[in-house]
Amino acid sequence: MATTATAAAGAVTALSLAAPQAAAAPARTTEARPGDACTAADLGTRHPYIRTTEVSPTITHFKGWYVTEGTTGQQTVSTDTTTVITVSVGLDDTIETSFATEALSNVKATVGLDVKLEYTSTSKESNSVTWNLTQPGYYGFYKGTKKVTGTYGSLNCNRAQQDDGSWALEWTEGSGSGSFTTFTTLEEGAVRCQDSVPADSIMARAQALLDCGSPAARADHPAGEVAPTARQKQESPAPRPAPADGTSTPRSTASASTARTALDCSTEAYKIAVPGKPLSWGAPLLADDGVRLRPSSIFSAHLDNWRLCDVTERNGVIEASLWNWGNGGCATVAEQNASTERAVLMTVPCAEDDLQRFYIYRDVPGSSKIGVQNKYTGSMMGYDRYADGEFIRQYSSGRQDGSGTFDLTGV
Repeated sequence: MATTATAAAGAVTALSLAAPQAAAAPARTTEARPGDACTAADLGTRHPYIRTTEVSPTITHFKGWYVTEGTTGQQTVSTDTTTVITVSVGLDDTIETSFATEALSNVKATVGLDVKLEYTSTSKESNSVTWNLTQPGYYGFYKGTKKVTGTYGSLNCNRAQQDDGSWALEWTEGSGSGSFTTFTTLEEGAVRCQDSVPADSIMARAQALLDCGSPAARADHPAGEVAPTARQKQESPAPRPAPADGTSTPRSTASASTARTALDCSTEAYKIAVPGKPLSWGAPLLADDGVRLRPSSIFSAHLDNWRLCDVTERNGVIEASLWNWGNGGCATVAEQNASTERAVLMTVPCAEDDLQRFYIYRDVPGSSKIGVQNKYTGSMMGYDRYADGEFIRQYSSGRQDGSGTFDLTGV
């Protein structure tokens, strides 16, 4: 594949950093917030932060039931599903990634409620409610929960210039934001129109659903089920979210368009290396193999050399395609593996595709340390262990041991 030798806009030049490195920021001890300090080890990590939350009592199962004299005592009633709540983070309702789990843990801390931290749905709950009734009357048998919804953002560590002209590492708004849904443990019970109940409680919501002012609620009935009122019929199961693609960040559309004949690449080639150690990213010769940590030698055949192509920069963060000098391909996460935690980084013919675009988060000037994030998946690049032949993989929250921080050095 042909490439041009045109130098990319000043974003690439900015990688040649000459100012002295600022002192390392203190380690983060609490949930990251925009503007908080981070360290070079955090360059390869990513964290959610909770922007907004809303807690609403919600009835998930309900049945109107009439109790007459002589029919009091323990009753077991099969309720109807009124609302289905499914745990989700962004487009991810499988909650299999560390980013989604961390987001829900932050929700739990923010609202102070014991919410679900894994994939589940209220539809999985039994609809049977057993309750001891001591008075005759019109009852609503119910199951309900506190539905917790809101929005989240994504934070990445990146350099930021201070008011005095110096540089420091800060948690900044990164790629990936969306909404979440979770809920608390279901509670069940039975409530009458004349019962006094706490305001804004699940029980109060069930009592409102009784539609006590309706003719059906005021009429006498034989013991047992009461036909749903007009209000109760309006309560229908909510549709499931759009099918999840397994990720925790909204997506740009990825396309498998025709490979380009040329890229606008930097003239300088780089190694993406483990800081202070000899292994660096090495592209594969075989199409079905992945990018691995490899030592550089005269036999590397430029497979350890990468160029930044079609570079743009926004808010101090570089976006680029990573073109390999040795095999002429571009780094990518394979489309079929985009939703998979620990999916292996591959190289393929270069195309107009967000799976082949990467954000590069940089240390303060004077340092070549970077973190690398795939634009489409939102995941950070890293590796399971430091070893010759170890795959470079994607991790939704990055590698918290610092192994997602690399050196981008010119060759």
